[in-house]
Amino acid sequence: MAALIAPDQTFLDPASVGKFLESSVSHETFRNKRILLIVPDSTRTAPVGMVFKHLFERHHAEVKSMDVLIALGTHQPMSEKAICDRLEISLEERKEQYEKVQFFNHEWDNPEALQQIGTITSEEISDLTEGRFSMEVPVSVNKRLFDYDQIIIIGPVFPHEVVGFSGGNKYLFPGVSGPEVLNFFHWLAAIITNPKIIGHKWTAVRKVIDRAGASVTIPKLALCMVVTHQGLRGIFTGTPESAWDEASNLSAKTHIEYKEKPFHTILSCAPEMYDELWVGGKCMYKLEPVLADGGDLIIYAPHIKEISLTHGKIIREIGYHCRDYFLNQWETFKNYPWGILAHSTHVRGVGSWENGQEKPRVNVILASGIPKEVCDEINLGYLDPTTIEPESYAHREHEGILYVPKAGEVLYQLNKPPSWAKPGND
Repeated sequence: MAALIAPDQTFLDPASVGKFLESSVSHETFRNKRILLIVPDSTRTAPVGMVFKHLFERHHAEVKSMDVLIALGTHQPMSEKAICDRLEISLEERKEQYEKVQFFNHEWDNPEALQQIGTITSEEISDLTEGRFSMEVPVSVNKRLFDYDQIIIIGPVFPHEVVGFSGGNKYLFPGVSGPEVLNFFHWLAAIITNPKIIGHKWTAVRKVIDRAGASVTIPKLALCMVVTHQGLRGIFTGTPESAWDEASNLSAKTHIEYKEKPFHTILSCAPEMYDELWVGGKCMYKLEPVLADGGDLIIYAPHIKEISLTHGKIIREIGYHCRDYFLNQWETFKNYPWGILAHSTHVRGVGSWENGQEKPRVNVILASGIPKEVCDEINLGYLDPTTIEPESYAHREHEGILYVPKAGEVLYQLNKPPSWAKPGND
């Protein structure tokens, strides 16, 4: 494992990153090999294009091929133009110097695009999940992986609601995986709950993902980045496990902001890269730990008009509810995709089931392009976004009001978290 970390309060420049990659990634990794670069879609902030262009410029003449697979998970496919934007190249450049590079979107829901590579046994699952589950979990991935000699994962590491910290093997699972393992570990995270997962390193979900990653026996190299909106704080090269290990330590120092007291009102503003509620939910996940009991979290996203193009129909059937709502009516919900159930609980937040009624801890309110009647249908609050002046929420923390102008990547936690946010019994 090798690392390049900027001094405190500074950022890495492209020249230093280039020199680091030249010294830490050998020509032998590329020479006479078929290379598959696995990169995130546009919902993750990172200078993916800078790294891609450096690797291509330095190594394209010595490889048999160098192609790009977008680790979509269950997100929407990206257009040719969108992939070019992700890689920071123009369409003209795509047709010229990058014409031999093939672009592929992952197809999680196409059985013909997947290959099963093993099964995690019920005994292993019981051990990895600390007894929460005992069931076999099939492991499948995009079969294109097996057309290549070397996998290179390029992506950022952030606090994450499902796994604790993103990155590493998560770009394989769920990035380019089949639905079975994906649905399983998302529901595992929902059972544990977002506040007890997010920003914690060695979670049960991380253990499952790393176990699944071990089933991918093609040589793997990870380039893990720690990024803010201001720039690149660090880059780590090594195995998906070792590079992620060090990157997550820096992410914990970079992406977690601690507060003394919870807030009764939070305006969480979704950036444009979150184009539907399926990803815009991150505006809740990163802020739930500092939202007071009975408080209001407003997801301000005038540009979001869809719940989810892929999953919206099912979400409108089940709505957004806390974990215990589903667990206490499991016979009704057990056959729905567990990953969608998990998304529902993560957006709605922690709650309870008392005397046959759901008792959410907080209120989640959409101020978006999703109309009121749909918000009512899916069990979320509604505010007309045209009535909100975001700046009016700023500089009011002393009043118990928190304004987050670009939410979704920085995690907010309390210095002294309540019991419902501490890892332990579910």
